[in-house]
Amino acid sequence: MILSDIRIQEEMNKGTIVIKPYDRECLGSNSYDIHLGKWLATYRAHVLDARKHNEIEYFEIPDEGFVLYPHIFYLGVTLEYTETHAHVPFLEGKSSTGRLGIDIHATAGKGDVGFCGHWTLEISVKQPVKVYKGMPVGQLIYFPVEGDIEIKYNQKKNAKYSSQPEKPVESMMWKNRF
Repeated sequence: MILSDIRIQEEMNKGTIVIKPYDRECLGSNSYDIHLGKWLATYRAHVLDARKHNEIEYFEIPDEGFVLYPHIFYLGVTLEYTETHAHVPFLEGKSSTGRLGIDIHATAGKGDVGFCGHWTLEISVKQPVKVYKGMPVGQLIYFPVEGDIEIKYNQKKNAKYSSQPEKPVESMMWKNRF
């Protein structure tokens, strides 16, 4: 079951869902539109190593926009800071974004109960496309959780992506043991 617009607003009033900045015009019948923040990043290395810390370089999207190119993997960030304390958030691309050939996440579309922060976007494009800070790129939908939660994501000692900032965050795979 997905939360409706009324239920999302009720949960925001209770503080179990937080969206900042919040604009009522962005609330759909069962989702909330999120926007591209001003920061993008790319990895410094051409070949990434899952066992090593792969560093990224940040750059700000200028007011006149920035052209993304195929075969380059970009990390972006949502303009919105979100918190979910009783629901599972899912981030999906908007159809208008997809119709421009923009994918906003490779695999990480589901958040955890207790996630607090800006969402890092895993952006790739099918052909060159100019993007702008503040443009709508995706939508959050919320699912209720059945049962009690023992440890929320923001309470886990090993939560690698808790409290994500206004800039994209690189892969923390290297912190895993394998």
